[in-house]
Amino acid sequence: MNWADLVIVLALCQFFFFGILVGSARGKYGVNAPAVSGHEMFERIYRVQMNTLEMLVIFVPALALAAKYWSPTWSGALGAVFLLGRFIYWRAYVSKPSSRTLGFALSVTPTIGLLIAAVVGMLRQAAV
Repeated sequence: MNWADLVIVLALCQFFFFGILVGSARGKYGVNAPAVSGHEMFERIYRVQMNTLEMLVIFVPALALAAKYWSPTWSGALGAVFLLGRFIYWRAYVSKPSSRTLGFALSVTPTIGLLIAAVVGMLRQAAV
């Protein structure tokens, strides 16, 4: 099994789950589409989804490229840290936004690592 591919699918499922939470929060807090503001708790849940989307744009290609040039298992393991980070970020941001730092760090750090791995892998292959 390609673990990197599995982590990409899980990251997309996690994002879908956050979208479901936003839809649920719209009903719960009376924020009708297309509005994206109105109740603080809705806005927190919405920001988790949007921040995750912003991260996925970088994370998914970085993971795919890193797995192409390095071990998909190790790349997937690094990607799993991202998933954990997003979970921690969600729980922290919804309960107390100022406590989201750990979740954010556990999302950004593996993403940067995967980007570096992808670039180094490309350079190594170009040098051969």
